Amino acid sequence: MTIEPMPGPVLTGRLVRLRPVGAADHARLDVILREPSVARWWTPPDEAGPAADWLADEGQVSLVIEHDGVVVGSIQFVEVVDPNYRTASIDLFISTAAQGRGLGPDAIRAVARHLFEARDQHHLTIDPSAANDRAIRAYQKVGFRPVGVMRAYERGADGSWHDNLLMDLLLGELT
Repeated sequence: MTIEPMPGPVLTGRLVRLRPVGAADHARLDVILREPSVARWWTPPDEAGPAADWLADEGQVSLVIEHDGVVVGSIQFVEVVDPNYRTASIDLFISTAAQGRGLGPDAIRAVARHLFEARDQHHLTIDPSAANDRAIRAYQKVGFRPVGVMRAYERGADGSWHDNLLMDLLLGELT
């Protein structure tokens, strides 16, 4: 069974275009999520495959990240719409070939701007593996700050538990 994510906006950054994930994108996302430099940071997929796992959570908005018309990854967000919280969480992955080119920070910046300006969010979080230095640097470029370590938070592809770094970004801190 294929679960289609909630529809989302089309957003643009300086380098990327973000659009809702379509059924035709699943195969490409599977390929990217199986690349060793990407797969090492995610939990092992179930038999439906990594893209199906990525898209399975209800309530999330999933977008593909395109650069020069090519799908190079995906970014998603989940919002808490309670007016007393106004927060959202973000997650993403970028293909090996597209890493280190500023595409991740550009995609994050576009989503953060959308969440702050169009969705009236006040606070954003992201929680990469504490060992994922590349991701942490990308999030810091956008203005995310470390909040604390969540110990033994997530099971990795090798089956062991690892720490994640909770990071947040407040309205007005986006760089």
